[in-house]
Amino acid sequence: MNNNNNSNGNYGYNYPQQQQNQVPQYQQTQYTVPAYNAAQPAKKSGINVGTVLISILAAAVVGLSGGYLGSRLGGGTQTVLKADDGTSVVFQAIDRTSTQSSQSAYSVADVAAAVADSVVEITTEVVSTNGFMGQYISQGAGSGVIFTVDGYIMTNHHVIDGAQSITVTLRNGQSYTATLVGDDSQDDLALLKIDASGLTPAVLAPENYNLRVGETAIAIGNPLGQLGGTVTSGIVSALDRQIEIDGEVMTLLQTSAAINPGNSGGGLFNDSGNLIGIVNAKSSGSDIEGLGFAIPVNKVRSVFSDMMQYGYVKGRVSLGVSVMSVTSRTAAWMYGVSEPGLYITKVESGSSAAKAGLEAGDMIISFDGVEVSSDSELNAAVKKHSVGDTVEMIIRRNGQDYRATITLEEYKG
Repeated sequence: MNNNNNSNGNYGYNYPQQQQNQVPQYQQTQYTVPAYNAAQPAKKSGINVGTVLISILAAAVVGLSGGYLGSRLGGGTQTVLKADDGTSVVFQAIDRTSTQSSQSAYSVADVAAAVADSVVEITTEVVSTNGFMGQYISQGAGSGVIFTVDGYIMTNHHVIDGAQSITVTLRNGQSYTATLVGDDSQDDLALLKIDASGLTPAVLAPENYNLRVGETAIAIGNPLGQLGGTVTSGIVSALDRQIEIDGEVMTLLQTSAAINPGNSGGGLFNDSGNLIGIVNAKSSGSDIEGLGFAIPVNKVRSVFSDMMQYGYVKGRVSLGVSVMSVTSRTAAWMYGVSEPGLYITKVESGSSAAKAGLEAGDMIISFDGVEVSSDSELNAAVKKHSVGDTVEMIIRRNGQDYRATITLEEYKG
């Protein structure tokens, strides 16, 4: 996994160790929200959080039926959950394929009481080495959503990215060491497993659920890494925002529910108690409020299914490199490269890129005949291809341009 942590200790990030003849790792954490001034990445929150704005999201879905998922998830058409005062709340799967949406709406208090046990706190530890500080441990925090009674939990990739240890704490205070089952940076999702039973899985909204702008949105998570079970509410503000995250363009839900550091990976629910998304980003700026983003539940459902079966998302193309964009002469000087451009920072051992002779420090000029100068441009070009395609790249090394032929492989996380 890539490690995007910062060494200040506040958020569990690390500065990468610089190595000779290698372009240093770059903090690729800018989220670009079209038409807004700036957007902050959904980072995991440290125990000391400060002012960084992060993400949260949601998880709960209704009416899963048939097949493997129907038996593993807490699906069915009706779910009965106990509220704090001992009363039962029945959540019925809603057929909202029509415009009728007034049935089975509950208060925020009812939903919060009934689904709170489905959201967990996540803490991580990352062992890092820094030339100035030596080896040190940084901590991070986030949220997650229970997907099965036997301990499978979905969260964000960036919450657990680079973690050497992951701890999950249930609402009742019981903690478990988690193992990583699958991790997908492209969709910012990860699947964890804890050794537990009798858990309360979220109820996922049906695949044909007609989510509409203006519906109630209830976020539950662990803001600041210390306030587990925090509930905020708002509305669904938009259904298909195109947001750029670490060079990946994602289609996300937008919500006005308050999103805070540490809520990343938490659940976003509707007024029927169904999971409609997993929070992963918040836009920030001095004049920006009420702009939170979440991964739609159908995308989460699809990724969960692949991770349960294969441990990764099937059909993804891998180039086998990590890259960074150097956008100015000043930045080029800071990173010890000759000119602005898109540079390879790491080549995965045994990958098609390694077999083609690509090296850290190479500048990518073009991919399959398309000139690229940013990670988003490269990702867009790669996504146009399928596993097994052969493409030509032009790279620049020590001022000389070279051609490399690469056979694209399947990305396995």
